[in-house]
Amino acid sequence: MRYCINCCIHLLPNDLHRQCFRCRGPDHNNQRCPVCRGENKIPLYTDSKQMKWLAVLEVRTDHCESWNGLFCLRKGKLCSLMFGLIIMTLVMVSYILTGAKHGLLLIPSPFHYGAFASNPSLMDNESLSDMKDHYQPSKMNISYVKDYPSIKLIIDTITSKIEFITRQRPDLEELRKQEPHMFSVIPNKFLPNSKNPCWYEEYRGNTTTDPYATNSYALYSKRFRIIFDYLRKVFWNHLYHYKDKHYRLRCLPHFYIIGQPKCGTTDLYDRLRLHPDVRFSAIKEPHWWTRKRFGIIRLRDGFHDRYPVEDYLDLFDLAAHQIQSVLQSDAGKERGKRNNIIIGEASASTMWDNNAWIFFYDNSTEGEPPFLIQDFIHAFQPNAKLIIMLRDPVERLYSDYLYFASANKSAEDFHEKVAESLQLFEGCVLDYSLRACVYNNTLNNAMPVRLQVGLYVVYLLDWLTVFNKDQILVLRLEDHASNMKYTMHMVFQFLDLGPLSEKQEALITKSPASNTRRPEDRSLGPMLPTTKAILRDFYRPFNTKLAQVLFDDAFLWKRT
Repeated sequence: MRYCINCCIHLLPNDLHRQCFRCRGPDHNNQRCPVCRGENKIPLYTDSKQMKWLAVLEVRTDHCESWNGLFCLRKGKLCSLMFGLIIMTLVMVSYILTGAKHGLLLIPSPFHYGAFASNPSLMDNESLSDMKDHYQPSKMNISYVKDYPSIKLIIDTITSKIEFITRQRPDLEELRKQEPHMFSVIPNKFLPNSKNPCWYEEYRGNTTTDPYATNSYALYSKRFRIIFDYLRKVFWNHLYHYKDKHYRLRCLPHFYIIGQPKCGTTDLYDRLRLHPDVRFSAIKEPHWWTRKRFGIIRLRDGFHDRYPVEDYLDLFDLAAHQIQSVLQSDAGKERGKRNNIIIGEASASTMWDNNAWIFFYDNSTEGEPPFLIQDFIHAFQPNAKLIIMLRDPVERLYSDYLYFASANKSAEDFHEKVAESLQLFEGCVLDYSLRACVYNNTLNNAMPVRLQVGLYVVYLLDWLTVFNKDQILVLRLEDHASNMKYTMHMVFQFLDLGPLSEKQEALITKSPASNTRRPEDRSLGPMLPTTKAILRDFYRPFNTKLAQVLFDDAFLWKRT
């Protein structure tokens, strides 16, 4: 027996298939068809003969084609398909119910803020940039919170949760357990005849050994290979020979410019390096304390091999060579004379970026980092000096956005990103402490703009838990721009630098400003007035606390 799959008339033999008028193609006309012209009844043929009894098969011409594929399926396959669909539905329902209850859903619910990235599997399998997906905005659509009153409610919630609680400072033994190698390399005492912290370290290589062969800065960055090529050439000339052994002078910075980004740190760096007694690292911003020692090259690329402390110390070899030349020349002439050359380091992330702690340090208390950058710097250099350049946080955020945003930059886009970031920050402070949110990697990477960088007082208070207030100089970019000579004198005095000639001082103070806004960014104009009002409200309580800590109302930024 054969079946006609076009007209659903069963049992048509080949010699009678011509009687199937519905199989004749698109030219078939029901009105001219002798069979279709009647009551749409088609005689049923069996074995080439018309049945003698008047049984007819009624065919609904408008539905038979759509169902004919389904009827041709075998019963077993149809049952298997239906059974599979039922099982799949039950599994999905069970997954959603149990996963949502225990927080195990692969896609987090938009109605829940989400947990901190302390999950080991999340740390092993995802890069830092991927973790942005784990923090979703709240249910409220961004397009509905553009008006000032709605966002003001979010800011009021954040303000109500602000508490400035003094952190517990870890003891030295705890720090040693976390970074044993670092403590084995850096001594606890430095050369007494050098203003800068330096010491001699035995060098066990030979003349054919490349001292910078494994330096990560040289390996990962083409820009710095020229510097290291020069260091290789002069390396042996600067070794100190004593009792058949070779020693190299190692140095740490005497002072650090620790922050903040887009606050004029580059301009301060460029002017300070013109002072005859100041040297800097071979790279302006090594970011070693905050990123490289954890293996972070670019945040979006995740983790690489950690940069050892030796790689960081290599960056000061150029300055160490000059200090050694002073020490050796003085040793033969005036043994009582002291080296006055000092080294600086200017990574603008040092003050605020502790995002990597959660991947390396355990023993966290309610999401707060147990160890911060300043704990380790103070452990090695309790007398270090720190310079901070700040700026109106509202203007800093807009400048930060213009500098780092890659495409579609506009005042309207900035407003949208501010609104989304405020929602994320609100979701965090509802469940965690202010410090836990400020130092949380997942939240900071999820926010479209870096709101947290402008919370200056939170970071400053944590630095003041380990360093004395007279070791920290806090400047304002606005003052630096209006009276550069005055701010530079403050810096020279703070670092105990010697007097300058008029020509040297003019060179330092009259040079054009560095790292100003790019021409293409200037054309975008200022931020929206509504955005500025929103950010003023957000930063106001933090600026008020900062002015109280520094005893200076200028840090309220009321006139900017």
